[in-house]
Amino acid sequence: MKITIYQKPTCTTCKQVYNFLKESGVDFDAVNYYIEPIPKNKLKELLHKMGISAAELLRVKEPKYKELRLSEKKLSDDEIINLMTIYPDLIQRPIVEKGSKAILARPAERIKEIL
Repeated sequence: MKITIYQKPTCTTCKQVYNFLKESGVDFDAVNYYIEPIPKNKLKELLHKMGISAAELLRVKEPKYKELRLSEKKLSDDEIINLMTIYPDLIQRPIVEKGSKAILARPAERIKEIL
């Protein structure tokens, strides 16, 4: 089953997961979601596969999170997903998908859970 990693290539954790997969000889696709944005329906699917809410996928230490004052707002999952598609910095990373399962590979060692 093919593995897909949704990442920001300059992110340290993303680099660690990418290199681990490469060194393990695993066949995978890497998606830089800054170049190929994750569509809303795919983001919803990934959240479902991870079993988490959109709020749990937010990068709360990100400057954009503070700028948008998201901690002061009560947003629905759909509203958060809409913001994530507009501002990809709000998405925690990397997300690794394999078949019907997906994980947020933070810390990078979590990648072993999906292999």
